[in-house]
Amino acid sequence: MGSCITGWAHTVFGKSDADSSEILIADVVKNCLEHAQTEAEDIDAIFVGAFNNGFSKQDFQASLVALAEPALRFTPATRVENACATGSAALHAGLRQIESGRARRVLVVGVEKMTATPTAEVGDILLGASYRREEADIDGGFAGVFANIAQAYFQEYGDCRESLARIAAKNHENGVRNPYAHMRKDFGFAFCNTVSEKNPVVAGPLRRTDCSLISDGAAAVVLSDLDVALTSDPRAIYFRAAEHINDFLPLSRRSRTAFEGAARAWAKAYDTAGISVEDLSFVETHDCFTIAELMEYEAMGLASPGQGRRVIDEGVSSRDGRLPVNPSGGLKSKGHPIGATGVSQHVMAAMQLAGDAGDMQLDDARLAGVFNMGGAAVANYVSVLERVK
Repeated sequence: MGSCITGWAHTVFGKSDADSSEILIADVVKNCLEHAQTEAEDIDAIFVGAFNNGFSKQDFQASLVALAEPALRFTPATRVENACATGSAALHAGLRQIESGRARRVLVVGVEKMTATPTAEVGDILLGASYRREEADIDGGFAGVFANIAQAYFQEYGDCRESLARIAAKNHENGVRNPYAHMRKDFGFAFCNTVSEKNPVVAGPLRRTDCSLISDGAAAVVLSDLDVALTSDPRAIYFRAAEHINDFLPLSRRSRTAFEGAARAWAKAYDTAGISVEDLSFVETHDCFTIAELMEYEAMGLASPGQGRRVIDEGVSSRDGRLPVNPSGGLKSKGHPIGATGVSQHVMAAMQLAGDAGDMQLDDARLAGVFNMGGAAVANYVSVLERVK
């Protein structure tokens, strides 16, 4: 038994004219069902990923799906939250529903409306994904949390600001090709590597170009049982692995220079899928901050501890490198509407594997790795995807 992505939909990320997440949900639900060539009556369960935590006064957002498609009125719908990995948590809930035999087809929606909230409030809301008892007073809010991680990493392994700038420049260059991206602008390495009025320091060593964007957006997928997908659905992007590993929430309880939970999640996914990092065609990874992508290179096995900078400096993770990382532009360029991000990453990967990625399309995209994390590598989700139809 297994599960496949059989259809998807994705809004443009950015500052949306939609006045609520309800509108964003409506934008993807019907389009996703149409793309999957699935009737609403054939959906056995709905899972909605929405972080919220103050972004919207309208909570209980799983109930909004049926307003977009009345035929889903009596379909069980559940809202899921797991910090910045909320979208992947919703996907995993759908996968487990299928694996349990209680569903053959599941609709998963990820959504967040962030830009209507004042920036100062956004920072405080996002701190809900940190350990407030110890980390609430860190300068710079959630960016400050990752700035502290970057400072610790620099102290142990040397200053990596130039490498972080290369990651930012790479992802913005990739994002130009992505019609769904919030920021479709190639800033170039020099701009990303220079502190300026337009690229100020946000926290510690992190500049504005080292930080992902505050965005609105939604993404959705239909998941189908493998047998159903192979016999009835228009396409099938199979989960060869879907693993979830948690770590301690407080940074004081673990290393600041390694994402140990992420490394364990990748190792478990490789084992389940029967592959190694060398077998992957590309990766969509969680670059909420450039230091995160650099450390994720090490977690996924592309580099030994402290050597993540070599992956970007030597072009390994570039679009034409040995293992392209974030050909979609990643969170850095595409945007990071919290609840939508994990679903979006899987949509981007599925598009590549289906050969439907347009200007983003890579040659010979056969096996995809996806990494989505909640908090500072606290909730770690890894998928390995392969097209089987």
